[in-house]
Amino acid sequence: MDENFKLVRSYQYSSEAQIFCGKLESEGVEVYVRDMNTVDSNPVWSNAVGGVKLYVKSEDLEKANKILSSISQFSVDEHNELIKCPNCGAEEIEMVTSIKDIKTLLAFIFSLLFVLIPFYSKHRYKCNKCKFEFN
Repeated sequence: MDENFKLVRSYQYSSEAQIFCGKLESEGVEVYVRDMNTVDSNPVWSNAVGGVKLYVKSEDLEKANKILSSISQFSVDEHNELIKCPNCGAEEIEMVTSIKDIKTLLAFIFSLLFVLIPFYSKHRYKCNKCKFEFN
C-alpha cells in the first residue's frame, strides 16, 4: 500500500466501516477501505484479517481522528441523547446480543453446527459500568 496512507480505525463488520467511511468522506477526508470483501465473503474471518480497515492520507490523520472521536461510542435514543442505565444512571450503554432464553440458545447452537450467521438473537442494552442488562 502507498506509504501516504495511515490506518485510522478497524471495524469487525463492513457495515460499521461504511458508516464511518461515509462520515469521513462527507467531511472531505479521502478514505481507502481494506479487507471489506474478505470480511463480507465470510464474517467469521474478520478477526483473522484484523477486521475492515480504514486508511486515510497521512496529512488527514489528525483530522480523521478528531472527526471519529467526536462520534459517541455508546448507544443513543431516538432524540440522539445517551441512554442512561436504569440501575446506576451511567451513560455508558452498549447494545449486546444476549442468550437468555431457550429459543436463542438453540438458534445459536444450530448456527454453530452449520457454520451460519445466527439468524435469531435478542439484542439488549448493557451498562459498561455496573454490567446491568435491560431492554
